[in-house]
Amino acid sequence: MSADLERWRMILGPAAERHTGGLSEEGMARDAALDWLYDRDGDHGRREIRRGGLRGTGNADAIITTVDWLDRIHRLFPKETVERLEQDAIERYEIDDIVTDPDVLERVEPNAALLKAVLRTKHLMNPRVLAAARRLIAEVVRKLTEQLSAEVRTVFTGSRARRPGHHRRARDFDLRRTIAANLKHYDPEAGRIAIERPHFHSRTARRLEQWQMILVVDQSGSMAGSVVHSAVTASCLHALPGLKTHLIAFDSDVVDLTGEVDDPVELLMKVQLGGGTDIAGAVDYAAGLIENPRRTVIALITDFREGGSETRLIHTVGQLCDQGTEFLGLASLDEDANPSYDRALAGRLASAGAHIGAMTPAHLAEFVAERLGT
Repeated sequence: MSADLERWRMILGPAAERHTGGLSEEGMARDAALDWLYDRDGDHGRREIRRGGLRGTGNADAIITTVDWLDRIHRLFPKETVERLEQDAIERYEIDDIVTDPDVLERVEPNAALLKAVLRTKHLMNPRVLAAARRLIAEVVRKLTEQLSAEVRTVFTGSRARRPGHHRRARDFDLRRTIAANLKHYDPEAGRIAIERPHFHSRTARRLEQWQMILVVDQSGSMAGSVVHSAVTASCLHALPGLKTHLIAFDSDVVDLTGEVDDPVELLMKVQLGGGTDIAGAVDYAAGLIENPRRTVIALITDFREGGSETRLIHTVGQLCDQGTEFLGLASLDEDANPSYDRALAGRLASAGAHIGAMTPAHLAEFVAERLGT
């Protein structure tokens, strides 16, 4: 059987074998590993895309524990597929031993989905499991920090200067100067300018005056991804000269995590997802931290599902914006920036002067840099 036919056989089930042929020994092992996870859906999951009826279990009975299953999928599938299977096990089927069994944790590929699951269940972990979880958190945070630090440095270490530069990068291309310098090469018949010498902006170091950046993060369960990226973002911004960074987490209560902002791993170990949502109380607390309203950016990261007073929240945000504070309301802060939020409240905050949107951490850094450069 060709590789393509074998894939179709695994998708369509045993009834397709008269058209695709049977599975190889390795294909049967893959099929059994997929059954172990997705057949717990009953008539749903993978069976939703079947054309040949319900599938058999193959040799799935040989797969007993989560550890056995993890060992098998790491042998049988490429890394990208393994990560997807682990993500589905954690998020879709809530197989808790992936994040509560130290033997399982040692076998799982560190990734953002697993980190979110750890944050949701770490209160259930015994000390041995918690130590394994901490190592996992550290690895995921390290990767995220390396990526975001490079992006933040690119944004903050240079600003465009109007003199020509020697390092030619597309983002520094000076269109206006290039056209002015090459107008003599304009061909009216072709309607084109021949660019004999392109011009580029150079980048000079930017010295930041003292600003405050206050990240106010909703730690309700639905915001787990944003909590992770807020911790890493705060750590990267904290390292910038001239920028005083605060990190506030909230549910029904407000927790000031600024003292841990230089250690995102320790910070995430202190986060407790869940609970209520008092956005107004968190924004009131952030307002009390402001030293100079016109040199402050507040980024509120939440789904805007207020459990406190909407009237008080809108009043406070309006006052902050009137005083000159840049107020940014984010429905998401993660690598996907796919928001799910209360649009009515977000709209009322926008009317009060807030900027409302969803961003990746890199885009937040760009937003902050633009404000600090004014």
